[in-house]
Amino acid sequence: MTPKEEKKQILWVDDEIDLLKPHILFLEQRGYAVTSVMSGDDAIEMVRDRQFDLVLLDEMMPGKDGLTTLEEIKVINPHLPVVMVTKSEEETLMDEAIGQRIDDYLVKPVIPSQVLLVIKRILDARKIISGSSMKRYMTEITRFNQKLYGPMEPEDWHEATRIISHWNLELDANADVGLEQTLEGTRKEWNNEFTKYIESHYEQWLHSDSRPILSPDVVGQYVIPRLKKKEKVCLIVVDCMRLDQWMMVEPLLAEFFGIERNYYYSILPSATPFARNALFAGMFPDEIHKVYPKNYQSQDEGSLNRMEDLLFEDNLARNGVRLKNKPRYVKIYNNTEGEAIAKRIADFYSSPMVTFVFNFLDILVHGRSNNVILREIAGSETAFRSLMKSWFVNSPLFTILKSFASRDFTVIVTTDHGSIHCHRGTMAHGKRSTSTNLRYKYGDNLNSDPKDSILIKKPQTWRLPSFTIATTYIIAKEDFFFVYPNKYNEMVRQFQDSFQHGGLSLEEMVIPLVVMTPR
Repeated sequence: MTPKEEKKQILWVDDEIDLLKPHILFLEQRGYAVTSVMSGDDAIEMVRDRQFDLVLLDEMMPGKDGLTTLEEIKVINPHLPVVMVTKSEEETLMDEAIGQRIDDYLVKPVIPSQVLLVIKRILDARKIISGSSMKRYMTEITRFNQKLYGPMEPEDWHEATRIISHWNLELDANADVGLEQTLEGTRKEWNNEFTKYIESHYEQWLHSDSRPILSPDVVGQYVIPRLKKKEKVCLIVVDCMRLDQWMMVEPLLAEFFGIERNYYYSILPSATPFARNALFAGMFPDEIHKVYPKNYQSQDEGSLNRMEDLLFEDNLARNGVRLKNKPRYVKIYNNTEGEAIAKRIADFYSSPMVTFVFNFLDILVHGRSNNVILREIAGSETAFRSLMKSWFVNSPLFTILKSFASRDFTVIVTTDHGSIHCHRGTMAHGKRSTSTNLRYKYGDNLNSDPKDSILIKKPQTWRLPSFTIATTYIIAKEDFFFVYPNKYNEMVRQFQDSFQHGGLSLEEMVIPLVVMTPR
């Protein structure tokens, strides 16, 4: 039995309390402290004078009835859980009680086990969930850790990312500091193993037809076959969306669509100029550079995606797709633009191929690094996910998705890459002309610590373009970000605890590819 000072305090209000002595004894034997009173007035005085964890309140009492007592209790302590105990199952009574914020109700005659079940659900839920969560967590993690000792397949890392994402969301809903710390340790360990796996297998994937689905394969495997069968397709690319973020909003769409969630690997660098161009073009970056040399003429990384619509149209034509109407392509940078599109969404229904690119999350990721208010609002992984969900619920993206749920479109939702919460800086050495991204860099004769990053001296072996004879790439591993030796402390202060992308991690590379059909 728990010590007296730790016992949950229950107030039971019933004018026939003497008949409930066996029930009270049953609860006390299970560690609850029960105080009993026989009237609404006595209950109100008790709540005013003492702290209780829960009230069991009879609905039919002489004098002040249960609903009136409930109303006054909520004035004194609005957050005190109240369970109504009633002889009546009338719907109007229940509606009135629920309207006054009861937490549950029991219909007389009650039996002790019923009362205990309700009390446990309300008072001990967090503790029960925590204990159950730890058991389920250990079972799932142990099962996957056993795989790590044997040969891993590409699909196993899909599963690893799904497991971590699932537990992130579970702990968002039911915080458990101990389990959160354990999960963070698991995430680091698995990312370390994933880094080794990619270093061993990635180059082989790039030159093999039996590779897992990579960025250049998405349109060819998921869009083009449907268009050839005369299906209408709406492709939505949410820039920089992680799997956990998608899993958080997926239930909101289940009402409107049948959902099939798949996964694919973003190419490296896991950044928009490379991964998203590859997605639309159906080519690796080195091929894009040869076929569309103007696309990479600018050294401004923000302008390297200005030809996505052309890349996509050429990809369809190259694969024999002939559409009656030209594909529609819209890139949306902010809610104002999105709302304007949502208002005239009917204009898109006649097109057999519609593509929307939403840049909100990518802008949020970059803006958080430079905006104090954003950094405070999205100060943790949990807060960042919550901010994304709040945006989604009120976004034109949600409006557009719901509008296509009433049309004969297959809706494919994906992203070009994810992002990772960076904590460690590592030095990069290069010239002034080196690109500026914090998770990857390209330039002449770059160098970095091999423990923290990958140095690519021959870009063609990684299917990357060479801009000069001496072009090299460096790609950060796990949660590292690049800093310059002469600005080390300054850059660490600014970018530590920021979300970045372009590097090698589960969060950036293993991303959702979702097919949705209207219900």
